Amino acid sequence: MSAHVSATGLPIRCGIVSVVVLRGTGAATQMLLARRSGTWLDGVWSYIAGHLQDGEAGWRAARRELFEETGLVPQSLYATGFCEQFYRARPEGIEIVPAFVARVDEHAPVRLNSEHSAWRWVDLDEAAAELPFGSQRDLLAHVRREFVERTPSAALRIVPD
Repeated sequence: MSAHVSATGLPIRCGIVSVVVLRGTGAATQMLLARRSGTWLDGVWSYIAGHLQDGEAGWRAARRELFEETGLVPQSLYATGFCEQFYRARPEGIEIVPAFVARVDEHAPVRLNSEHSAWRWVDLDEAAAELPFGSQRDLLAHVRREFVERTPSAALRIVPD
C-alpha cells in the first residue's frame, strides 16, 4: 500500500476495499451483514471489507476477501464507481476505499472466518439502520439506486481473466 501526501500534509492511502454482497432482485434484494469480532470494530455489523496485498488489484482483493471472510464466490462482481473516504487518527491519514458489489446465489452457504462472529441476510432498510457510519449508508444508498432499482451498466462488471 502506498501513501501520497496531500497539499495539507495528510497521507492519502488506498489499501482497503469494501464489498456489498447482494442476493435476490428488486424489492426482494437482501444484503449480507457480518458482525465484526476482534480489535477492529468489535461487535459492529457491516459489509465485507479487507486490505489489499502488495501489488494486488482492487477487484481481486474484493473477490479474495469475500471468499476468505464468508466462503462465498460471486456470480457477478461490479465496481460501483463509489469510494468511501474517512479520516483515520492512527496512522493518521485519509483512507480511500473503493467499493464493489458482489451478487451471489440465493442458496449459497455462508461460512465465516474468525474476523466475524455472526452473519445475517437483511433487507436494505434494515441494513441502512445497522450500518454505523455515514459513508457506509451513503454507499448503500448508491448501491440501492444503481444496482437494485436499475440494471447496472455492463461497463461496471468485472470479468476475471
